Amino acid sequence: MLWNAKNGRVLLQEGTMSYVSFGRGSRALVVLPGLSDGLATVEGKALLLAGPYRAYLDDFTVYLFSRREPLPQGHTIRDMAADQAEAIRALGLSLVSVLGVSEGGMVAQYLAIDHGNMVDRLILAVTAPCASDLIRRCVSGWMDMARRGDHKGLMIDTAERSYSPAYLKRYRKLYPLLGLVGKPRTYDRFLVNGQAILSFDAGAELKTIPCPTLVLGGAEDRIVGAEASRQLAARIPHSQLYIYPGLGHAAYEEAKDFYPRVFAFLQQG
Repeated sequence: MLWNAKNGRVLLQEGTMSYVSFGRGSRALVVLPGLSDGLATVEGKALLLAGPYRAYLDDFTVYLFSRREPLPQGHTIRDMAADQAEAIRALGLSLVSVLGVSEGGMVAQYLAIDHGNMVDRLILAVTAPCASDLIRRCVSGWMDMARRGDHKGLMIDTAERSYSPAYLKRYRKLYPLLGLVGKPRTYDRFLVNGQAILSFDAGAELKTIPCPTLVLGGAEDRIVGAEASRQLAARIPHSQLYIYPGLGHAAYEEAKDFYPRVFAFLQQG
């Protein structure tokens, strides 16, 4: 199969977890997506998601995970990290590098704090050490839209807060279609994820993260803010920081050097 791409599901003690994998390398890279996973999981999307990781696939086997199913009310970010650790062990992996994006970066923080013996390198992209006022306003607004079933409004607000003005000039042409595609059958998973973000605060424990860490942010991030990246780097002992000028929360999509930069960090020492 092209790039050795696979679609899989891990059986947990309570529920299951969908994942996709690709690559043939001996090292494992675990990728944890953001809040959008509450709208659509990675299930069945191995070939669709493999593209950005082409340069990794000789050295790494890359695993992209969704949150567990079912996702019960009151499930916290720390609970999600425990689920992730269980899934990693279930796949027979003992030591992994972890790339967490946005909410996935919050899960990755607790994965490194509570299960540091299984994480050798950590990349935290456009994420934060806690739910700031900015994050609370954004996520609470999205949750209100989800409760009303305003999918188009949710998608437009997310895009406007995430992308650079140059990107939005092209993207806005698609806005009339946003209410017609990608609407989930239920917003239950999205709301559980959103509530978990609102109660998240790992700030006091970041100093216990033992592994080398790369923090990547966007200077114009209107969801978590650039200051959140600076706070992470200041509190994590063995960390490096890079903030993309002119880019926002979608820096991981817009910056051409995002995945090469992550790859270079993974190959250090």
